[in-house]
Amino acid sequence: MKTEVREYLYKILVVGDLGTGKTSIIRRYVHNIFSTNYKSTIGVDFALKVIQWGPDIIVRLQLWDIAGQERFGNMTRVYYKEALGAFVVYDVTRPNTFEGVTRWKNDIDSKVRLPSSWGGGPIPVVLLANKSDLKSDGQSVNAGELDKFCEENGFMQWFETSAKNNTNIDDAARVLIEKILSVEEEHGTPEEDQDGRIRLDDEDSKQPEMGGCC
Repeated sequence: MKTEVREYLYKILVVGDLGTGKTSIIRRYVHNIFSTNYKSTIGVDFALKVIQWGPDIIVRLQLWDIAGQERFGNMTRVYYKEALGAFVVYDVTRPNTFEGVTRWKNDIDSKVRLPSSWGGGPIPVVLLANKSDLKSDGQSVNAGELDKFCEENGFMQWFETSAKNNTNIDDAARVLIEKILSVEEEHGTPEEDQDGRIRLDDEDSKQPEMGGCC
């Protein structure tokens, strides 16, 4: 007897201050490419990743690349709608971008929640300490401090990443997907999302204004 294939569609936000490498992470994860020539995102860009998660499970990820300056505008509430998870990215070589991490997390928590049938709590968020390949001598990520920071600020977990070297990006995505899948399998597909999600695999879907980003 043929096993029925289950397909899941998840919208994932990728946010962080300008120049932290959000688009580079997405391009590496989706297309396995890296370039230093991305232009800054204007508004929002997105990409689709289709994953054969198991013999009978297909996961489609909508990765929404939110421009670094958008936190200061009013459009993020629209961009965040229907998201079920997020990455917050900072640049390990620019400590000031870490200062924006808490603000981005608070912005997400205040504007998007899990569906009510899933308990309505905050969406799961993973912290990415990006551009590890550019660390100079003396620059390091304090694992103990980041563990404590994530625990105190509601992050699931953190990963030190590099889009250039393809470091830990797949692992970070796997952790986030596993979390969302576990909630879905426990509570079932949220009813309010059936007609509300934007399908990126639909040729007639309207896409937001696009740019590049780094």
